[in-house]
Amino acid sequence: LMRAALDELTRGKSRTVVGEILDAYSYWNESGTFILTDVRVAVHEVLKGQVQGGEIELTIMGGTVGDLTTLIVGGAELQPENSYVLFLDERKLPGVREKTLTVSDHCQGVFDLVANREGLKAVSQANRHPLVPDRQGFSEPPGGVEGLALGSMVRSIRNLNSREVR
Repeated sequence: LMRAALDELTRGKSRTVVGEILDAYSYWNESGTFILTDVRVAVHEVLKGQVQGGEIELTIMGGTVGDLTTLIVGGAELQPENSYVLFLDERKLPGVREKTLTVSDHCQGVFDLVANREGLKAVSQANRHPLVPDRQGFSEPPGGVEGLALGSMVRSIRNLNSREVR
């Protein structure tokens, strides 16, 4: 994975949200060749796009069905009862006929929300994986291992979105 800056994660995405995972269900695709996981998210804040009814459902590649697991190296990891900042887009996934809402940048499109003394921090899941340096030579995800203050990140995303709309 090549390192993506915050503006690259924001640009062109249909939705960016702060939310909590309610539940996840893994299953075989229609042709029985790949495991996918549907994830239901309670949206606490919409940073880009539209959300009806306060919940969204997205699909990520990988998961466990019975004793078989499809593991996506560098893939998004979403656990029920945990909260995240999610960068989402409509994409075609293996064995799925229609485009579906997903984390198109895999681990780079997911920031874990972590509480510390200073408040909530958004820490990129890409910290768990080596990234290829970007054009500027940076290989650390936005915020690095310490993460970004959630409020600051939200303001930056909204600012980037307002520039994209112009």
